[in-house]
Amino acid sequence: MKSGILIIDDEVKLSELMARILVLEGYHVIQAPNAKAGLRIIEREDVRVVLSDVKLPDANGVELVQRIKQIKPYIEIINLTAFGTISDGVLAIKNGAFDYITKGDDNDRIIPLVSKALDKANLQYHINELQNEVEAQHGFPIVLGQSPAILEAVELAKKVACTDATVLLLGETGTGKEVFAEAIHYESLRKDKPFVAVNCSAFSKELLESELFGYKAGAFTGALKDKKGLFEEANGGTIFLDELGEMSHDLQAKLLRVLENGTFIKIGETRTIKVNVRLIAATNRDLQKESEDGHFRLDLFYRLSGFSIVLPPLRDRIGDIEVLARHFIKLYSAKVKKKQPDVDENFFKLLNQHKWNGNIRELKNVIERVIILMDEPILTPKLLPNEFHNGGYYDLVALDLDSVERHHIRRVLKYVKGNKSEAARVLGIGLATLYRKIEEYHIIMN
Repeated sequence: MKSGILIIDDEVKLSELMARILVLEGYHVIQAPNAKAGLRIIEREDVRVVLSDVKLPDANGVELVQRIKQIKPYIEIINLTAFGTISDGVLAIKNGAFDYITKGDDNDRIIPLVSKALDKANLQYHINELQNEVEAQHGFPIVLGQSPAILEAVELAKKVACTDATVLLLGETGTGKEVFAEAIHYESLRKDKPFVAVNCSAFSKELLESELFGYKAGAFTGALKDKKGLFEEANGGTIFLDELGEMSHDLQAKLLRVLENGTFIKIGETRTIKVNVRLIAATNRDLQKESEDGHFRLDLFYRLSGFSIVLPPLRDRIGDIEVLARHFIKLYSAKVKKKQPDVDENFFKLLNQHKWNGNIRELKNVIERVIILMDEPILTPKLLPNEFHNGGYYDLVALDLDSVERHHIRRVLKYVKGNKSEAARVLGIGLATLYRKIEEYHIIMN
């Protein structure tokens, strides 16, 4: 159904006259004699602008503005009245009306006013669509699987998402802790604010402190100007601290202060900074044991563990492996602009038999690899790495290790269109190592 204009007015002749004028301007127009009929139309059809009389048989048009906005916030409403008053006009605009005009006196304004209202409504509609896409990509719909273990974790996450409670995500490496953290953020009241993710294990103690809390110019050599920390960047939103168990005791004390009163002090600063940030933390360590052994602050552990969610390893989600694999097949096929392949049932059989010590991250990497190697329109078991074949070799032109490695590096370089940094990432080796192997194997890309 084409999006259009809804006129809500019980004065039939006036409504039909206005409808004809708008139709001549190329608009799709729908008419309703009262508020009840108008609301039904709004719920089932694509209405972008409403022209509503103020005095309706079953409602006040000024108050109707709020009810329409509750159903579809992007709709713009223009109130029409035979006897305009300043107080009604002020209330209409306060309720969210686009404008408030007097019948007869403002007839010349109707067409340009409708045009502007429709432009604004269309823009807001598309913004809402983009927001829904973002939420679908980052919210709980992206957590795939129907196994009892993952459904239980999702249910807990949904319940805590709408609160401001600190959340501790526990589980092995690669179980999708950052995906869960994003889902919790995008399902929360903070979803329109920043989501900042930090891997604590990627920084030294000093660098992590400056990244999290910032510093004042002159605080140390190289600090040429003030730097905002990530807690400030995340103000109003959510900060996700992954691998929290790697954080030093000094920084743990500083983090505890932020959790308790929302304040911290930048490096080299004397004044206190206050922020409003929700914390989601994650670790693959047993923090309780680490605390008992003196490697993690016990007070911080108690503060973090108020609401914890354990993410199951992939070996406990065998029924979800095919669903996840198909998702990654679709994802990487699109990335390399290949037609999505069919899949041999034995391919999934081998996936289900694998131990998956690296969990979802390992599965993702395996699927990316097979899509790179794929020459035929079907994924077969021979595309899987050797460990999926109980150590047996799968069909290749050559079986010696150097030939296999040379062949694989060529495929990856072709896949990433010659981008050596990306190739090194996909191969899981350093850039310098890749350059050495390219030279060693005399690999030349066309």
